[in-house]
Amino acid sequence: MNAVERRAFAPLLGSVALLLGALAFQYLGGLAPCPLCIDQRWAHGVAIALGILVLVWPRRWLAFLAGLAVLTGAGIALFHAGIEQKWWAGPMTCTAPDPGAAVPAGDLLDRILETPVVLCDQIAWSWLGISMAGWNAILSLVIALLWFRTAMARD
Repeated sequence: MNAVERRAFAPLLGSVALLLGALAFQYLGGLAPCPLCIDQRWAHGVAIALGILVLVWPRRWLAFLAGLAVLTGAGIALFHAGIEQKWWAGPMTCTAPDPGAAVPAGDLLDRILETPVVLCDQIAWSWLGISMAGWNAILSLVIALLWFRTAMARD
């Protein structure tokens, strides 16, 4: 087993743990995901697939791609956490309308029908004052760094 294979285990298990944790919150905890939550999951799914490839065919560039995937997920999570904290506006399709904003009557029904049940600007769960999206951003950054460390591994 070479250095790339040895180092790939930690970030691969990290992505698996985050994805399984999100699914547990959804299916065991009853917290339905919003659209941005789903987008964050895709990044870890890609990293898991690439991580398995790294174990089968150890190439540093695959570990680098896995790191980029997780870094993208961290960016989405940070964007999501910012929306939850009202630091910036989120997509119109997954946030509550601004109560002071005027919405044309003809568009109101369309907006209501297009808005998902779970909104991106609502915090469903937090720990130590950090939302699930915030924790995902923090942990994803750590996992991305582990993937980049794996990509730089030398025998």
